[in-house]
Amino acid sequence: MAETKEKEPLFSTKNKKLLSEPMVRNNPITVQVLGICSALAITVKLEPSLVMALSVVVIMGVSNVIISLLRNMIPPRIRIIVMLTVIASLVVLTDEVLEAFLYDVSKQLSVFVGLIITNCIIMGRLEAFASSNKPWPSFLDGIGNAAGYGWILIVVGFFRELFGSGEVFGYPVFEKIGLYSIGYENNGLMILPPAALFVVGIIIWVQRSRHPELVEEN
Repeated sequence: MAETKEKEPLFSTKNKKLLSEPMVRNNPITVQVLGICSALAITVKLEPSLVMALSVVVIMGVSNVIISLLRNMIPPRIRIIVMLTVIASLVVLTDEVLEAFLYDVSKQLSVFVGLIITNCIIMGRLEAFASSNKPWPSFLDGIGNAAGYGWILIVVGFFRELFGSGEVFGYPVFEKIGLYSIGYENNGLMILPPAALFVVGIIIWVQRSRHPELVEEN
């Protein structure tokens, strides 16, 4: 009688790494240097940064699962077209939901929701992982990489809004704690795109100070 193959736990050590590795050690923005355009463009305020991060998590997780399910049925010659079609369909649905329920944020994000279709992080994971792995690991890989991308956007958006506008989610933080009364003025540089590079650069410096192995690996 043939031995039954023991199933791998849903959150085995290998699967946990799919979630944890992209957060720091293989972060899409700070290590792979991907997705920089959206980090520059939509992180002036925290709210659109958060919405973009959540949108990418949903789109990337679902698209990874779909491509994984179809991986043995997609002819190699048209795989990129199929991947783009899947991503584009999910992006259109996400954009419609944002316009219906978060119209003001949708207008702030402008064309950048649509540009998720060509986001190199998503395409890269579909091609490198989902197209050759089972649905569950592909889902975890998608969520992990999207979360790694998303937390950088959220941190950048937080500091740019705080120091550029003195607010967080529109709440006047600096006004409430009395900084303006002692002569503080909002830093106009923080609402300009180069400020995102400065914040990302500081995050990279902190990461590599805490994890020297990242310098050796890269």
